[in-house]
Amino acid sequence: MSIETFLLEIENRKKSDLENLSKELDEKVTIIQNQRDTQIKEIQERFANEAKLKSEREFARIIESARLQAKKIIFDAINANMESTFNVIKQEIKNYAKSPEYKKTLVTMVNTSKKKLDQNITVHYREEDRTVLKEMGVTIGSSIQILGGIIAEKKDGTKELDLTFEELLRTHEDEVKGFLMERTL
Repeated sequence: MSIETFLLEIENRKKSDLENLSKELDEKVTIIQNQRDTQIKEIQERFANEAKLKSEREFARIIESARLQAKKIIFDAINANMESTFNVIKQEIKNYAKSPEYKKTLVTMVNTSKKKLDQNITVHYREEDRTVLKEMGVTIGSSIQILGGIIAEKKDGTKELDLTFEELLRTHEDEVKGFLMERTL
């Protein structure tokens, strides 16, 4: 073999090895590009899912916050309506306490107090009712600032019965609110 043939063969091997290395490099580049594309796609999907979950949570939080705020607005409106209604009720009680029927109510309250406590009771009253109570012959105690009604107590002070309109309204407040809620809803 001549040197030229030998050189030619080396050249051909070199070309063949370079082609093989180039093919191998191209294959590795393709594999790496595919891996890169796959990883990028996985990362994008993961972040898209995380972003979707975060946005759904934020959306749910905003909706729940809006619901709570709406409930608070409704609750405040109902309370304002209740307060206004109770003011109207108190005004109606004041008007009732000026009517002739109120005297009958006082008589019933005194008789009920005598039955529940004792025949000898002391009655605390609103100043406007002094004359009516004196006419009934009950022992009169101190005058108190109330819308109407009485507070009766045994002579010895051991028991008391509060029949003031304020106390009656307070003890039946839940029933009144329930009634009003049914009518407003």
